[in-house]
Amino acid sequence: MFFRLLREGFIFAYKSVIVNKLRTFLSLFGITIGIFSIISVFTVLDWMEKAIHDSISSLGDNVIYASKWPWGLNTNLNWWDIIKYPSISKYDYQAVLGRSTKASNACFTVTQPEKIKYQKNLASDVDVWAVTPEFDKIRSFEVENGRYFSPEEAESGKNVAIIGAVIAERLFKKADPVGKLITIAGKRTAVIGVFKKEGKGGIGDTGMDEETVVPYNFGKTFINMKNNFLNATLMIKAKEGVPIQELSDEATMIIRSARRLSPNQTDNFSMNRASLITQSFSGVFAGINIGGWVIGGFAILVGGFGIANIMFVSVRERTNIIGIQKALGAKKFFILQQFLVESVLLSVIGGMLGVLMIFIGTLVINYLYELNMYLTLSNMLLAIFISGMIGVVAGYAPANTAAKMNPVEAIGFSF
Repeated sequence: MFFRLLREGFIFAYKSVIVNKLRTFLSLFGITIGIFSIISVFTVLDWMEKAIHDSISSLGDNVIYASKWPWGLNTNLNWWDIIKYPSISKYDYQAVLGRSTKASNACFTVTQPEKIKYQKNLASDVDVWAVTPEFDKIRSFEVENGRYFSPEEAESGKNVAIIGAVIAERLFKKADPVGKLITIAGKRTAVIGVFKKEGKGGIGDTGMDEETVVPYNFGKTFINMKNNFLNATLMIKAKEGVPIQELSDEATMIIRSARRLSPNQTDNFSMNRASLITQSFSGVFAGINIGGWVIGGFAILVGGFGIANIMFVSVRERTNIIGIQKALGAKKFFILQQFLVESVLLSVIGGMLGVLMIFIGTLVINYLYELNMYLTLSNMLLAIFISGMIGVVAGYAPANTAAKMNPVEAIGFSF
C-alpha cells in the first residue's frame, strides 16, 4: 500500500512539474546554484588534497629534508635569524652518509634556475637540479623515455641530463629528445632521459614535469656551491622500521657535530618532513570548506524559500482537487506525501542540475589545463542528500496545510 501511494504521489508530482515549466525552473534555480556552490568547493578541495597527497607521497613519508629554510608556516624562528644560516653543504651530506646508523640512504641536491636551449627553442627559468647518485633511491619519479644516470656518469660529472615532460615539449615539440644535445647555462649537454608527465598539482606543483636533473659533479661547473643563499637540500631516507623522529634526531646530532655547534647553540639549519606541508594547509582547507558551506548555504536557503513559496501556490491551485481526494477517502498521509514528493522531486532535480554543471565544468577545466580534477561519487551523493533534505524541510509546511484541509471547504474553494 505504501509503495502504491508513493507511486501515485510521484505521478501527481511529475505531472505538476511538467505542466508548470516556468514555475519549475524558478523553483530549481536557487537549489541548483546552492548545490553548485557547495559541491564545486568540495570538488576543488578534493582535487587539491589529492594533488598535495600525491606530491607528499613522491617526497616520501620516511624521508627528512635538511635545508636552510623551514617548510612549516608556523615557526618560532625569525627570518632575519634564518637568513644568516649557512646553506646545507656537501660536507653535511658526507657526514650523514658516513656516520648515520638509521639512514638507508642520503642525497645532496642543489637547485638553480637556468636557461635551456635547443637550436632556436628556449626554455627560461627552468629549475636545474644538480644531484648526487642516490637521488633515484629517495625521490619518487619515473623515467618514461631513456634512462637514469649511470654511476660512472655521476662520478665523472659527465654533461648529461634528464628533462621534464613539459620541458621536452617546449624544446623538441613532438621529436624524441633522447640523444639530442641541449645547452644548459652555456654548456652542451646530452639528453639521456625524459621524466614521465605527472600533471599539475593543487598548489601549482608540477612534480618533475618542468624540472631538469643533472649529476652533481656536472652541476658544480656552473653553480656557485659556496653561495650562502644556495638552494641546497639534504634528503635522508630512513631504514626499514626506523621511526622518522628517530632518524631526524640522529641526523640533527650528526649535522650539529659536523658544524661544530656547542650544546648551548641553537641549530643553524632546518629539519623538514613531508607532514609539515599537510599541517600548513590543513587550516586553509578548513577555512575554504567553511566558506563553501556558508556561500552555498545562503543560496540553498533562498532556494528552499522559493520551493516553499511555489508549493504553497501549488496547494492553493489544487485545493478543490485535494477536497475531492479527501471526500473519496484519501488519508492525510496520502495528501502529505503527495506534496512532499513533489517538493523533494523539484529539489533533487535542481541539485542534479547543479551536479551536472560541475561535471561539465571539470571536463572543460581538465581539457584546457590538463588538471586531474574529478567529481567524486561521494560528492554526488552528498548533493542529492542535501537536495532531498531541503525538499523535505521546504515542502513540509505546504504539504501539512494541504493534508489538514476540510474536504467540504476545499471542494467549495473555487466556487
